[in-house]
Amino acid sequence: MHENGVKSCQIVMGVTSLHEGSMWNTMPAHTHDRRTECYLYFDLADDARIVHLMGEREETRHLIVADRQAIISPSWSLHSGVGTAAYSFVWAMAGENQAFDDMDAAPIGELK
Repeated sequence: MHENGVKSCQIVMGVTSLHEGSMWNTMPAHTHDRRTECYLYFDLADDARIVHLMGEREETRHLIVADRQAIISPSWSLHSGVGTAAYSFVWAMAGENQAFDDMDAAPIGELK
Protein backbone atom coordinates (compact mmCIF):
# COMPACT_ATOMS: atom_id res chain seq x y z
CA MET A 1 0.00 0.00 0.00
CA HIS A 2 1.48 3.32 -1.08
CA GLU A 3 0.55 6.50 -2.90
CA ASN A 4 1.21 4.96 -6.34
CA GLY A 5 -0.38 1.58 -5.56
CA VAL A 6 -3.24 0.39 -3.38
CA LYS A 7 -4.77 3.49 -1.74
CA SER A 8 -5.12 3.91 2.03
CA CYS A 9 -6.10 6.75 4.32
CA GLN A 10 -2.93 6.87 6.46
CA ILE A 11 -1.02 3.60 6.05
CA VAL A 12 1.92 2.82 3.78
CA MET A 13 2.97 -0.83 3.84
CA GLY A 14 5.14 -3.34 2.03
CA VAL A 15 7.19 -6.53 2.29
CA THR A 16 10.92 -6.75 1.69
CA SER A 17 12.86 -10.01 1.31
CA LEU A 18 16.64 -9.88 1.30
CA HIS A 19 18.62 -12.16 -0.99
CA GLU A 20 21.16 -14.57 0.46
CA GLY A 21 24.29 -12.57 1.25
CA SER A 22 22.38 -9.30 1.74
CA MET A 23 22.33 -8.11 5.35
CA TRP A 24 21.22 -4.44 5.64
CA ASN A 25 17.53 -3.60 5.34
CA THR A 26 18.25 0.11 4.87
CA MET A 27 21.30 2.31 4.99
CA PRO A 28 21.75 5.05 5.79
CA ALA A 29 19.66 4.96 8.91
CA HIS A 30 16.89 7.52 8.69
CA THR A 31 13.79 9.04 10.25
CA HIS A 32 10.37 9.95 8.89
CA ASP A 33 9.35 13.14 10.68
CA ARG A 34 5.65 12.70 10.03
CA ARG A 35 5.17 8.97 10.60
CA THR A 36 5.78 6.04 12.92
CA GLU A 37 7.28 2.98 11.22
CA CYS A 38 6.92 -0.63 12.36
CA TYR A 39 8.85 -3.69 11.27
CA LEU A 40 7.87 -7.34 11.64
CA TYR A 41 10.90 -9.51 10.93
CA PHE A 42 10.41 -13.07 9.64
CA ASP A 43 12.09 -15.82 7.59
CA LEU A 44 15.04 -15.64 9.99
CA ALA A 45 16.78 -18.88 11.01
CA ASP A 46 16.57 -19.92 14.67
CA ASP A 47 20.28 -19.26 15.20
CA ALA A 48 20.30 -15.89 13.36
CA ARG A 49 19.52 -12.41 14.67
CA ILE A 50 18.98 -8.86 13.45
CA VAL A 51 20.62 -5.85 15.08
CA HIS A 52 18.03 -3.10 14.79
CA LEU A 53 19.39 0.43 15.31
CA MET A 54 17.10 3.06 16.76
CA GLY A 55 17.13 6.24 18.84
CA GLU A 56 18.60 9.62 18.07
CA ARG A 57 21.71 10.21 15.93
CA GLU A 58 23.66 11.47 18.92
CA GLU A 59 22.81 8.46 21.10
CA THR A 60 21.73 5.39 19.17
CA ARG A 61 20.48 2.23 20.80
CA HIS A 62 20.10 -1.25 19.41
CA LEU A 63 17.77 -4.19 19.80
CA ILE A 64 18.67 -7.81 19.10
CA VAL A 65 15.71 -9.25 17.21
CA ALA A 66 14.74 -12.86 16.45
CA ASP A 67 12.32 -14.37 13.93
CA ARG A 68 8.74 -13.08 14.13
CA GLN A 69 9.56 -10.17 16.42
CA ALA A 70 8.35 -6.63 15.78
CA ILE A 71 9.86 -3.17 16.28
CA ILE A 72 8.01 0.13 16.65
CA SER A 73 10.05 3.14 15.60
CA PRO A 74 8.49 6.51 16.50
CA SER A 75 8.94 9.42 14.10
CA TRP A 76 11.86 10.91 16.10
CA SER A 77 13.80 7.61 16.12
CA LEU A 78 16.13 6.63 13.31
CA HIS A 79 15.94 3.04 12.11
CA SER A 80 18.10 0.62 10.23
CA GLY A 81 18.90 -3.04 10.64
CA VAL A 82 21.47 -5.64 9.75
CA GLY A 83 21.12 -9.40 10.03
CA THR A 84 23.49 -12.27 10.57
CA ALA A 85 21.70 -13.98 7.65
CA ALA A 86 19.12 -13.07 5.01
CA TYR A 87 15.59 -12.35 6.27
CA SER A 88 12.30 -10.73 5.32
CA PHE A 89 10.22 -8.06 6.94
CA VAL A 90 6.86 -6.37 6.71
CA TRP A 91 7.19 -2.62 7.09
CA ALA A 92 4.28 -0.35 7.82
CA MET A 93 4.10 3.39 8.40
CA ALA A 94 1.20 5.36 9.77
CA GLY A 95 0.81 9.12 9.65
CA GLU A 96 -0.55 11.96 7.63
CA ASN A 97 2.15 11.76 4.95
CA GLN A 98 2.04 8.81 2.56
CA ALA A 99 5.24 9.49 0.56
CA PHE A 100 7.42 6.73 2.00
CA ASP A 101 10.55 8.14 0.35
CA ASP A 102 10.58 11.31 2.51
CA MET A 103 13.50 10.03 4.58
CA ASP A 104 15.77 12.27 6.63
CA ALA A 105 19.03 10.32 6.30
CA ALA A 106 21.54 10.05 9.11
CA PRO A 107 24.94 9.51 7.48
CA ILE A 108 26.85 6.71 9.18
CA GLY A 109 29.63 9.12 10.19
CA GLU A 110 27.13 11.06 12.33
CA LEU A 111 25.89 8.08 14.36
CA LYS A 112 27.08 7.73 17.95
